[in-house]
Amino acid sequence: MTVITVVAREGRLDLDQRRTLAETLTDAALVPEVGRFAPAARGGFQVHFVEREPGMMAIGGRLLADTAENLDVMVIDVAVMDGDWRQEVRAEAIERMLAAMARARGLEEPPPTWWVNFRVIEEGSWGSRGGVLSILSLLDSGVFTEEKIKAVRAALVEGGFRGQNPATPG
Repeated sequence: MTVITVVAREGRLDLDQRRTLAETLTDAALVPEVGRFAPAARGGFQVHFVEREPGMMAIGGRLLADTAENLDVMVIDVAVMDGDWRQEVRAEAIERMLAAMARARGLEEPPPTWWVNFRVIEEGSWGSRGGVLSILSLLDSGVFTEEKIKAVRAALVEGGFRGQNPATPG
């Protein structure tokens, strides 16, 4: 399960771009998370678009409303369940998201004013379905590759959870 929040200057993304990004940002995170393209996994991903007026965003200590430049400032905040998020897996997800955003905006590469925050929500700290949800309970859903299942279990065992949801007595 993943939540992607895109915060952009008001009017930067039109409806068609948001439609495209809803899918491409989902897939940009989905592939590294489950180990392959798996459309069935899309239901566990949310993408939120938030627009801010130029007077509600600043960069370099100056409100965008006070700059002569029409800066394209954007933050993509990604919150993922704990799992196999080694540095190279995070880097893949971040690069895929920035590339998807650039394609949607018709740019060859993302500008330096687009930033991605990638946050891993600690095992036992994700709530859904009326309680605490563990990625371990999702591994048998059929969307994860065998390699990714092993990597997630190894990451959580090394993290001290020994393959069980820390919110569940055991």
